[in-house]
Amino acid sequence: MVDNQVMRVLVTGHKGYIGSVLTPVLRATRFEVAGLDCDLYAGCDFGRVREEPDAFDCDICRIESSDLVPFDAVIHLAGIPELGIMESLADAVSGIAATLVHDVNVAGTLRLAECCRQAGVARFIFASSCAIYGSRGDEWLHEESDARPLTAYAASKLLGERSLLKLFRLNFNPISLRLGTVYGGSPRMRLDTVVNDFTAAAMTTGRIAMATDGRAWRPLLHVHDVARAILAVLQTPTDQIAQRVFNLARAEENFRIIDVADLVQEHIFGSSRIAATGMRDVMSYRVDGSRFAQAFPSFRWRYGLADGIKQLRAAYANAGLTQGDWRCDRFRRAMRLSAEIESGELERRLQPCEPAAA
Repeated sequence: MVDNQVMRVLVTGHKGYIGSVLTPVLRATRFEVAGLDCDLYAGCDFGRVREEPDAFDCDICRIESSDLVPFDAVIHLAGIPELGIMESLADAVSGIAATLVHDVNVAGTLRLAECCRQAGVARFIFASSCAIYGSRGDEWLHEESDARPLTAYAASKLLGERSLLKLFRLNFNPISLRLGTVYGGSPRMRLDTVVNDFTAAAMTTGRIAMATDGRAWRPLLHVHDVARAILAVLQTPTDQIAQRVFNLARAEENFRIIDVADLVQEHIFGSSRIAATGMRDVMSYRVDGSRFAQAFPSFRWRYGLADGIKQLRAAYANAGLTQGDWRCDRFRRAMRLSAEIESGELERRLQPCEPAAA
């Protein structure tokens, strides 16, 4: 970023779990920030609601290239999350869910990127996922490892990455960040990610009831470190990182699910954990993040898993989190979206994306 030049940044999904942490980080660094979010999780705030930036009152399927002309960069976080819960619903509802994932995560991403390119937005940062690796056991995975997505969500992220790479031009530079499993406190909290869920369960029920035997691997990242990593990408000259894919992960922060449960139990006095013997997690990936470390040598991660658990413990206690809060759909994305799909509300709010006008 040129000295004394204010970079204008649009964050899609700025009201989401990561976006509501990222936006204040960017604003504190003197970026000029705007948001774009259809607010699927309205009313799901956790704790104090922070001041929000100026925002577009539409979703990514309705944005036009003329809207994007003022921006130097777009950080694309918005998307439909993993909807594995749909497997237990009627076939018709599952079909709607799969269509939504493709329309928003693939077609919507491509349309937004096309609009950015037409508008002259130089930098496009895409939040992908390490879930694209699927089930790989104890193997260490890097950016050139084969992708084996097992869910519609993971497949959509891989397709999004590949579509963006095809759009690369000298004046349009897509960068994809494959995020590990994110945890930590946020104004738009999620209790459906493993660390957040286990800590909340231990505090509100005294038990961590694991759905599997816990032998699967996950690369874990604190949400504030994710925000800081995105900031580092924004502050790095484009020609050094353009058209690249990075695993956003730390070798030492890859954990088996059972080890996460044990560490939560250690920090939540009086809690216990129970594993589902013989029940294997279908996804397991152990991710190498050395490419990111080499590209951003001055970047330092701030949070380890133990620190994050202690922070969550304090946040839940301060918010007075109850067992009812832990069980309900307020902080669980798939449960909330499945209810909206069943009622027909979500299908009405998220219409298929149209191609960007040439």
